[in-house]
Parts: sequence; structure tokens; C-alpha cells
Amino acid sequence: MENEQNVTAETQNTETYTISKKRRIWILVLLVLGFIATIDLAHVYINSNFLEEAKPSFCAINEFVDCDAVAATPESQMFGVPNALWGMLLYIFILMLMYVKKLSQYKFLKFLEVFKNPNAYIASLGIISFVISMWLLFVSLFLIKKLCIVCCITYVINLGIALLAMDYSSKFGWLKIFKTSFMDFVSALKNKAYLIAFIVVMLCTAGVLTYTTKTNVLAPHLNRIKDLQQYFKYNEDHENPYAIKGNVLGDKNGTVKVEVFSDFRCPICPVYNIIIHKVVGELDNVEIIDRQYPLDTECNKYLSQQMHPNACLLAKYAIAAKKQGNYWGLASEFFAKKPVIDFDIWAAALNQGLDLEKLKKDIQSPDVEKELQDDINRGLSLRLRGTPAISINGGEPQMGLLPDFKLKRLLIKSGAKEKAGVNSKTDKNTKKSNEKKDKANDSKK
Repeated sequence: MENEQNVTAETQNTETYTISKKRRIWILVLLVLGFIATIDLAHVYINSNFLEEAKPSFCAINEFVDCDAVAATPESQMFGVPNALWGMLLYIFILMLMYVKKLSQYKFLKFLEVFKNPNAYIASLGIISFVISMWLLFVSLFLIKKLCIVCCITYVINLGIALLAMDYSSKFGWLKIFKTSFMDFVSALKNKAYLIAFIVVMLCTAGVLTYTTKTNVLAPHLNRIKDLQQYFKYNEDHENPYAIKGNVLGDKNGTVKVEVFSDFRCPICPVYNIIIHKVVGELDNVEIIDRQYPLDTECNKYLSQQMHPNACLLAKYAIAAKKQGNYWGLASEFFAKKPVIDFDIWAAALNQGLDLEKLKKDIQSPDVEKELQDDINRGLSLRLRGTPAISINGGEPQMGLLPDFKLKRLLIKSGAKEKAGVNSKTDKNTKKSNEKKDKANDSKK
């Protein structure tokens, strides 16, 4: 009788509360489902960030419900590690806690005895992971404005694990499990061997996370996003360090013909203009054919509603500048300065050394109007839904903003050749731009 009481007392000391067999089975089911879901998320993550030619996943349903798009955002990782991998580690750790007593019987796993209250850990992890899940859902809905269905499944799974592992024996069960987990952890640290092991693991973890954060080896899209941000910075500073003058961008006799459809009032077209100038400056055998596709009902009669007022007028001025041999100079000036009123347009033209009176006369000419309408009709024939867009050798248009590395890869695949000494040229352009900024800052001071 005394032995039974001792066993009972020992059990109470080593286990604050127990989870019924039925609930344990359901937790196991959820862990299996969660692991399958995170494997699928890891697959989506790899396809979105490592494999350029990968096909869309089953949950890339529309503009809003798109797991692929979510996986390509900075929020898809934490410390350079994909959220899918964090989820896998969570489910593996909880599974280990489910059988920690049996595992601790093995000599090489005896250190697991420090987990005196595994059920409290499971419930605590379930609650913490669900809180993090709700934050990720908020970010997805209100910042990214896209939804990942598989991610939402893991959110529900995390909540289910927390509810099934919860201690319902007292009114404040959720407080109790956190307190129990904390006290268990503090007690474990009193074990010298465990304390040393814990410190070593934490140092190794810190080292790994520092490496993944600095190199983004598991999150290459972060480096690409950083690269893209420099072009947005150029746009904010109203400059294009790669801008050229004249009517020809690229190789006039190039076999790779790239039609670029843009709108001078389009918010991201200026950024794309900088990217195109940089990429084409690094390649041979590419000619850029710039086509005006203003989303302005003044000249684009196919629009059902007005989107970009005055875009038609800017397009006519740019086309008219060809008559004076400086289309690209004025086009880049328009993209950089974003003129709205006539005075700003004229100032941009004068800044490019154009004959203003001739320019004003030329925008009224029938051939300028015809070229503008031909460009619009060409865009319609390709079924463009907006700008910016490119068509390589008359192929299917690529809509939206393409990062420089992706545009360059597409052009090389189509027959473009990379120039020798490209990196040094790029460095000179960047250095020149930085010197220009420094001078501007000094003048302000």
C-alpha cells in the first residue's frame, strides 16, 4: 500500500496532468496532417524561389488566393529560414514530446528525462504557434493582401493541438500550463549536463540563424527583393543612372526584338524603364522597341474608364522627340520627373536639348497620331491587361515588373549575348550615381 502511494506521489510530481488516449490519437492525426501540409508548403516555397520554370501550384487559384505569391514574399521566412521548415520542426518536436518517456529509456536519449511535464509543453507550443499563426494571417490579409490556403490549414491544426493538449482541470488551465512549462524548464537547467547541452544547442542555433539571415541561402528571393529595391530608390530620387540619349536602345540590328509597352503615368513603369536600360546595356543582340500604351481615354478608345489622365499627351511628346533623334532621352526624363502640367513637360524637353517649338508642332502631326494608335492596336492584339508588359520576338506578353535577373535570363534564353566586362561597367554606373547623390547632399548642406 505504501509502495503504491509512493508511485502515485512520484507520478504526480513528474506529470502535472495527463492527456486521454483519445485526445492523444487526435493530436497524432493533427501532427501527421500538419507535417504533410508543411511538406507541401516547402515544395511550393522551393518552386517559387528556386525553380524559375516551375508550374503554378494547385493553390494558385486567383489574384487573392495564391500560395505561390505568398511564398515569394519576405514574410514567408523568419531569420532566413522558410516558415514551412519552422512548422516541420515544431511538429517533429511535439511528436518527440508525445513519446518522450519511452525515448528517455534509451541510453543515448536519457537526457530527455528533463522533460517532466511533456503535456504542458505540447499545450504551450500549440498556443504559441497559434498566436504566431494569427499574426501571419493578419500579415497575409492586410499587408501582402494574398491568402495561402495550406497555411490556413496549419493555423487550424496548431489551434487543434493546443485545445486537445489543454488542461481543463482548473479555471485558468492555460495559465497553469505555461507556469508548469516554465518551472519544468527552470528545473531542467539545474541539471549541469543539460545546462551545458542547452547552451551548446543555443549557440549552434544562433550561429546557423546568423548564417541564414546574412546569406539568405534558404531565402534567395530576399536578395532579389533587395536588388529590386535599388531601382525603386533610383525612381524615388528621380534618376536613371543607365539612361541613354537617341532613338535606339540596344543593338539596332539585334535579332532579339523586345517590345516594351508602357505608360508614362503608370506607377511602376519608371522602375521597369531603369531595369530595362541596365539589362540591355549588359547584353548584345537585343533591340528594344518601345510602344506607347497609355491607359488614357483621350487616345485609347478601347478603355471603358479613365485611368491615367494626360498619359496620351506625354506619349505624343515622346514619339515626336524621335523627329529630333532623342526619344529615349525625353522618355527617361518623363519617367524620372513625372511631369503633369505643360510647363513641366516643356522643362523636361528643354533639359534634353530639344527644340521646343518644333516639338509642340510635331505632336500635332498625323504621323505621330498614327504611330500612337499603331502602338495601342499592337497592345490590343496581344490582349494586354495593363502596363508594364514586354513581348519577346512577338511571343506571349510578360505582364508586370520583371526583376533584372529574370529579364536578363529570358533575353539570353532568346538569343542575347552577355557583354564582356559587364560587372565593371555596372559598378562604374553605380559609383557615378552615388557620387551624384553625395554632391547633391553636400549642396543641400
